[in-house]
Amino acid sequence: MYQYNAFDQRFVEERVEQYRDQTNRFLAGELNENQFQQLRLRNGLYVQRLAPMLRIAVPYGTFTATQLRTLAAIARDYDKGYGHLSTRQNMQVNWPQLEAVPDILARLAAVQMHCIQTSGSCIRNVTADQFAGVAADEVVDARPYCEIIRQWSTYHPEFDWLPRKFKIAVNGATTDRAATHVHDIGIRVRLDDDGARRFDFLVGGGLGRTPVVGKVIREGLPEQHLLSYLEAILRVYNRYGRRDNKYKARIKILVRAMTPGKFREQVDAEWEHLRGGPAQLPVSEVERIRAHFEHPPYEQLPDEAAFLAVERLQNRSFNAWMRHNVAPHRRSGYAIVTLSTKATGVPPGDVTDEQMDAVASWSERFGFGEIRISHEQNLVLPDVRQRDLKTLFDLACEAMLGQANAGLLTDMICCPGGDFCALANAKSIPIAEAIQRRFDNYDYLHDLGPIDLNISGCMNACGHHHVGHIGILGVDKRGEEFYQVSIGGNQADDASLGRILGPSFSRADVPDVIGRILDVYVEKRSDGEIFLDTVRRIGVEPFKQRVYSTQATVHAGSSRPKTVAARLHTGGGPPAPRIEKTVRAG
Repeated sequence: MYQYNAFDQRFVEERVEQYRDQTNRFLAGELNENQFQQLRLRNGLYVQRLAPMLRIAVPYGTFTATQLRTLAAIARDYDKGYGHLSTRQNMQVNWPQLEAVPDILARLAAVQMHCIQTSGSCIRNVTADQFAGVAADEVVDARPYCEIIRQWSTYHPEFDWLPRKFKIAVNGATTDRAATHVHDIGIRVRLDDDGARRFDFLVGGGLGRTPVVGKVIREGLPEQHLLSYLEAILRVYNRYGRRDNKYKARIKILVRAMTPGKFREQVDAEWEHLRGGPAQLPVSEVERIRAHFEHPPYEQLPDEAAFLAVERLQNRSFNAWMRHNVAPHRRSGYAIVTLSTKATGVPPGDVTDEQMDAVASWSERFGFGEIRISHEQNLVLPDVRQRDLKTLFDLACEAMLGQANAGLLTDMICCPGGDFCALANAKSIPIAEAIQRRFDNYDYLHDLGPIDLNISGCMNACGHHHVGHIGILGVDKRGEEFYQVSIGGNQADDASLGRILGPSFSRADVPDVIGRILDVYVEKRSDGEIFLDTVRRIGVEPFKQRVYSTQATVHAGSSRPKTVAARLHTGGGPPAPRIEKTVRAG
């Protein structure tokens, strides 16, 4: 991964001291709330429902064991002993004291980390496929281009104050694990027939109040024009994007208003003035950055499939974990491991300081000291020797990170919701826990097959409910929490937006509603069909009929689990104690 040079280090350290001065001035009353707001946002600090929240940048979701240990120490020393993994491959801490944030930033800077541009109307953390560089289906490693874009966009003087926040994702594999279709700009990197790297641009994707799947506006762009074409897009957006209404300020609104064809014409006209200029990407710069992503010193190892087959036959839980949480590696004898944070009773995406320390140690013991964050809010070890998989599995189970559910129903995306976020209409985490408890049966989950279930606490869609195979949205009805359910969304290559079933449900009803949806799928599916295939084949109506025809018999008054997810603070009292639970990995 990229290593700071002297300039990078000085830049980040100076920024820490600038922010320390700004914080001291605010605490002394020399800056008011409005004056301080944009300063703190540019350093990743939000004011949430109960306390500040600090969002820490993890560029393209990659960090080292040393960096993860630092995050663990920050969680211990400045928070409540845990961090939260976001869908943008960042980490958030939910309870820092405002006056302590400069000290946190200084500790981050000491290990080449920061919080710059993790908030505000600027270009946010650039995301990528969590398996980049190691995936068996990869065509081009996206990480060097993410790093190039990160360096180009950080404090870019023309794009530091855009009409609204801006998100870019890059994917270089045949499978789109970066959700490029639902970003302001999604970039697909590929090789042409001559082996040259080419870039396809999707623009105007996004979720929130107006969900849109991005449109392709350029295909086959040569490598040297990557930054100039990005600059052309951003210039058009900066010039024509609305600033009078934040709900209509995203680039997706502009592209739709102009039409994709007209928008492309504007971009191409702007690009004519930029191509060949200072934004031209020299080959030497690409090679300089790419050198930071050279492959580690892999051993020449045999494929251990036969040996693992014996272990899998002897251990049903290990076999389940291998099936769902272990992905093929491009090098023989190695594997990619997803460590699921989705243990029943724990908020999806939350990891404790002890877990962070453990994962950091595993990354060094079983790999090369590198860890990834996935879009699905899990941790990934990219370079595990196959012969070490069983040992790693046993350790992961002890640390409550050995759930064999990656890609299954309980591997859900979930925003922090009303327990933390001041914008949320409803709580997300209790819904996630109720579904986890209702469907905590591996045989049933495995029979259902791949299902993406995404939960958002409000229309801002931080839980990406629009593109969940099953999406759940928290809504407010006369001061009470209700939940709207949609089906048929997808974030991958054939991206689609889910369709709402109908009127919303009470919190107590949601697990039963999900159960009825799954019943229809099991009854109607054809051989080999996954949930999304069945929804697309038969449509929404059979699911709607089942859910609403039986609504009168749904147990609206039934009790839900009394224990809510660990470490929640619902106001008026101390945080709920962490639930200690033995996790059944299979």
